[in-house]
Amino acid sequence: MRSPPKAKAEAKPVALSPDEIALVRSLVIYEDPHILALNKPAGLSSQGGRGQVHTLDEMLWAFAKPGKARPRLIHRLDRDTSGVILTAKTKPAAGFLGKAMMGRRFSKTYRAIVTPGAPDPTGGTIEVPLRRDEAGREAFMRVCPPDHPDAETAKTRYKTLSSNAFAALLELSPDTGRMHQLRVHLASIGRPISGDARYGGALAVGGQPVPRLMLHAGALSFPHPDGGTQRIEAPTPPDMARLLAAIGLDEAVPERAPG
Repeated sequence: MRSPPKAKAEAKPVALSPDEIALVRSLVIYEDPHILALNKPAGLSSQGGRGQVHTLDEMLWAFAKPGKARPRLIHRLDRDTSGVILTAKTKPAAGFLGKAMMGRRFSKTYRAIVTPGAPDPTGGTIEVPLRRDEAGREAFMRVCPPDHPDAETAKTRYKTLSSNAFAALLELSPDTGRMHQLRVHLASIGRPISGDARYGGALAVGGQPVPRLMLHAGALSFPHPDGGTQRIEAPTPPDMARLLAAIGLDEAVPERAPG
């Protein structure tokens, strides 16, 4: 989960179709006077998408009041990652949440289907530096030594929720927000996320085709502008739930942590 780039100037309103307005409004899972949270589907770019398809950021104009700015994205999710994404409805809320995120006061929980089977150990911490690499217009992240000039610290905590001989459902908690961090960290321990062709993920699991990157931002906890801590959850999306059922993984009962 990464911060969106700062806008140089307030964007102009975007003309949305009735279907786009209905879609983005259907994604709302929480709203109050300060914030708006949505359950982003896989396949929808948070921001900066290419082509003629509107991004989630542009679709937020569906919530703008006449003559007012749209809600502001507080962070991003990869295009093929589903789950909780947070926006601020006012400038003070955006400033408050931006500072809280930079101060690492956000707690993020993801779920991922990996292969083959559970990692060893079944729970622990991956703390391996990453560096950005580019090939043409595509950007990748690679693991690298700590003394590499482009090294960025990265830390991910994980635990196994369910597993069998060929796949596992993991819960992931990143302590840092590097691009593709969860994907690269899991690949680095030999458990790439299924459907992740870029980093070696399986495109079929237990004889079942994988429709997309099986990574879901299931929960987000953060300081609320009015005080206290707010927790927002997004249910497991249907395509992920179907794959879990088809390969016999239980998403509700966690395994006991080792030791």
